[in-house]
Amino acid sequence: MANRFNESLLSFALLYSEFLPGLRIIDNFSDCIAFNICNKGKDNKHHAQQLNDLTLESSSLPSTTTIASDASIKNNIAMSILHMHTFNNPIIKTIHYVIYITSTEAKLFAIRCGINQALKFNNVSKVIVITNSIHMVKKIFEPTVHSYQVQSVAILSDFCKFFIYYKNNSIKFWECPSHLK
Repeated sequence: MANRFNESLLSFALLYSEFLPGLRIIDNFSDCIAFNICNKGKDNKHHAQQLNDLTLESSSLPSTTTIASDASIKNNIAMSILHMHTFNNPIIKTIHYVIYITSTEAKLFAIRCGINQALKFNNVSKVIVITNSIHMVKKIFEPTVHSYQVQSVAILSDFCKFFIYYKNNSIKFWECPSHLK
């Protein structure tokens, strides 16, 4: 029943300013959003080393938050795991269990939770999200109608607040394929 309501909400997608041409986050803040994608089969060691270096460097910067998110489903139970680190704070681990949702929904939820938590820190100006679902992250920015648009609107709304607060804020998405873990 809940999915039926989500599908009807999609017909109102153009009412969300986040999807209107010229008002989209990706249009207005394109230089604040970056994607680092791993070239499959090409120099995986180099990508893994870059990811390690990035994590070590960002842990010493007070304005940077690093988020590692993952999700999986077993026996119709989705589990999203989120690890978040901000300078001089302990690593925060968050686990959510949900039943009867897709792995895509669980991954988007994990990313959304991580971003939402990271943006609550007052001095954070750079967020790094490490995920094996970079294709889903890119879907957040697509203006076309898709079944996960409700989650996309919530994430884009958080981004909008983050970027409007200070123009030099940035979010970087790093792909960490399962075979690099």
